[in-house]
Amino acid sequence: MANSWPGVIRAYENYLPFSASTEVVTLNEGNTPLIRAGRLAEAIAPGSGLRLFLKYEGLNPTGSFKDRGMTAAVTQAVRDGAHAIICASTGNTAASAAAYAARAGIRCLVLVPEGKIALGKLAACLAYGAEVIAIDGSFDDGLDMVRTIVDRDAIARHPISLVNSINPWRLQGQKTAAFEICDQLGGAAPDWHCLPVGNAGNITACWMGFREYDEHTGTGLPRLLGGQASGAAPIVQGEVVAHPETIATAIRIGNPARWREALDALDESGGIITAVDDEHILASWRMLAAKEGIFVEPASATGLAALKQQIDCGEIDPTDKTAVCVLTGHGLKDPDAAVAQAKPPRTLPATLDALERYLANT
Repeated sequence: MANSWPGVIRAYENYLPFSASTEVVTLNEGNTPLIRAGRLAEAIAPGSGLRLFLKYEGLNPTGSFKDRGMTAAVTQAVRDGAHAIICASTGNTAASAAAYAARAGIRCLVLVPEGKIALGKLAACLAYGAEVIAIDGSFDDGLDMVRTIVDRDAIARHPISLVNSINPWRLQGQKTAAFEICDQLGGAAPDWHCLPVGNAGNITACWMGFREYDEHTGTGLPRLLGGQASGAAPIVQGEVVAHPETIATAIRIGNPARWREALDALDESGGIITAVDDEHILASWRMLAAKEGIFVEPASATGLAALKQQIDCGEIDPTDKTAVCVLTGHGLKDPDAAVAQAKPPRTLPATLDALERYLANT
């Protein structure tokens, strides 16, 4: 049976700058579930009537929301005649770029901060056949390097496309998450759209998507709530963070490429951006798993942590509101973090008596 979901470019081709004749590089990304989270809503806003939904982007082909933008970026790179793509990454962009390059049959180079990439993301890059280059520096250092190398005249003789979120085609693909959310909510935008903010491409793209969909279909517009990790919160602090540190590796970025656009989106939506410490990010990460059965990488819980924080401090009134938290990456992206935060398994003798005693005492 043919797959009825064609990927985000064909599903929303009326809203994307690709013609019907374009050969699309796709892994049938998108169409991720919007999960009602009633138990979690009651836990963070008891008795308020908050309607909380979780957009689980970890169920994209490479396990993160990056696939939405990468299908567009790589499709355009191939259309432009690129022989290779390149990016700097904390992990998710690298894994996605590697997969879509493999799909397209082109070369992929990724620069990652040495010792600062989660195991699941590194494993995926290597499996897809990317050329992984570890640098003795930060993500921001790597992004400066790849931007410079792509701009040099020598590269023109060996066409290579930069696929970080500064690539405008990435935003075109990522904006489709907003379309899906409105469709899944029955043709209406939520009151609050909550998500992690690292390089700030996703918050920029989602706002673009909500505005375009509202213009064409009258879905309305949400207010945006962006969450940064306290140790990597340049937009909140209003200055570059030279040495960002957080357990939320996917948003460990000190100088976001889409900083200005993110501020514009927040301003236009009447939104909020806030910093959340690692302790509260991890608390939300645990709640997602324990109360709703959803396993994400720590950074993915930042939008929920920000929502809880803003409800607790009175900045957001959750009464009869609809909120969507975007869960950007699957938990298997960062298995080390999961194991480090979990209780170790209990060891018992391999006997029925031992199991019965355990059940009787717990």
